[in-house]
Amino acid sequence: MRQKLTNHPVITLSLPMPHPFSSRRLQRESQTVEAMIHRFCRDHHGGKATPCEECRELLAYARKRLHHCPFQEHKTTCGKCPVHCYTPGKRDHIRAVMRYAGPRMFLTHPILAILHLIDGLRKPRPKV
Repeated sequence: MRQKLTNHPVITLSLPMPHPFSSRRLQRESQTVEAMIHRFCRDHHGGKATPCEECRELLAYARKRLHHCPFQEHKTTCGKCPVHCYTPGKRDHIRAVMRYAGPRMFLTHPILAILHLIDGLRKPRPKV
């Protein structure tokens, strides 16, 4: 039985998205990055229920990059992607977030963490 992740009860941030994603895979990727940014911000920027402005901007940027990803639902994780679509400053910031929050995801969002690891095993295919 597949668990529907689009209404995951633990992820409460849910900043508005400009457009829905084209697949459940991209929706899940968006939820994963949202959970990671939220965890990082909570632990590094004051422990508030909502992320700071800098982290909200990073989340909006990450969602924008997901919308424009050339691989779409066939993508691997961004860290293993052959196309680096983040600007250098944003890339450094998201790396710091993922290095910190990635291992901790198993404690707070184990299903998303496992699915993210599985997605990392994918090889990116050219867009169809």
